[in-house]
Amino acid sequence: MLKTLCTLCFPVLAAVLWPGSLLLAEPQEETLEEGMVNPGYVEKPEWFATSFLDIREDVNEAASAGKRVILYFYQDGCPYCKKLLDTNFALQETERKTRRHYEVIAINMWGDREVTGLDGEMTTEKEFAKSLRVMFTPTLLFLNEQGKVILRLNGYYPPHKFNAALDYGAVHNGSAPTFREYYAAVSPAPASGVLHQDSTYLPADAALDKRKGRPLLVMFEQKECAPCDELHLDILQRPESREQLQRLDVLLLDMWSNEPVKRPDGKTTSVAQWARDLNVQYAPSLVFFDEHGEEVFRTEAYLKAFHTQSAIDYVASGAYRDQPSFQRFISARADALEARGIHVEIME
Repeated sequence: MLKTLCTLCFPVLAAVLWPGSLLLAEPQEETLEEGMVNPGYVEKPEWFATSFLDIREDVNEAASAGKRVILYFYQDGCPYCKKLLDTNFALQETERKTRRHYEVIAINMWGDREVTGLDGEMTTEKEFAKSLRVMFTPTLLFLNEQGKVILRLNGYYPPHKFNAALDYGAVHNGSAPTFREYYAAVSPAPASGVLHQDSTYLPADAALDKRKGRPLLVMFEQKECAPCDELHLDILQRPESREQLQRLDVLLLDMWSNEPVKRPDGKTTSVAQWARDLNVQYAPSLVFFDEHGEEVFRTEAYLKAFHTQSAIDYVASGAYRDQPSFQRFISARADALEARGIHVEIME
């Protein structure tokens, strides 16, 4: 019964230092965020390591690949575990950084699978978690090449803090600077926590199957998303971007929302279900549909202004019909702008 209580999902102490760890846990609220509920079982990302749970072997294999190990302790029904997997790993930078530097091994805090610990002793997941004093989920233990815990995250960290932890854990060993000192020095900015709606965008309840004559851009985003902030507060505010946006219908949606949406195919589902059906994995994802409601193009990577404007132009102009290579299109577009005396700065 205790395993279903949400208060077990995150720490209630302001600062706890466990033996062998080098990170003081930060305070976490004892109440769930608005809209968060017990999610039950949550599928782990397919790129998490497939492990026989011999942790010594996992550490050695990761080290031979130039990586370190993260032990991810979870429990079914933990909304903050789901938030870590959905919100943080829906950011392409976070996923790439994690996959580049780590092998992530998921361990059920209450599980009965056999685990061979760092001491070579055979035990179970729940006893292994207990021996490491894992009391909350999610708990992430960062191990160095010798299997030493050099960083411990007790509870959910929002993306800007989590990314800082990934950077720290990839190269440091828990000595000076400590993560607290490192984090204070880098001071990453948090995301705004809002969706940047615009008066020119379609309303969320628009009947997308009834539109006529114009392509449609659906921007799937989430609130904790620094790239989404940059997209709306900078890139889409530029005159060149506004000019391109006027050529199509635009809809901005929260990719995790359970609100209903009338899709171009005539179906009515939740936004989250539509995102799953489209295999939208990252925020922001810009999905373009033609005037008949068929998807014709999408961008899922972090793009600067010129590439974002070019993506809109690619669809709005209909160039995708004749030029299947987007890279060839943007090259020709850059040349055409330069010929008109408009200098293209790709990374601005």
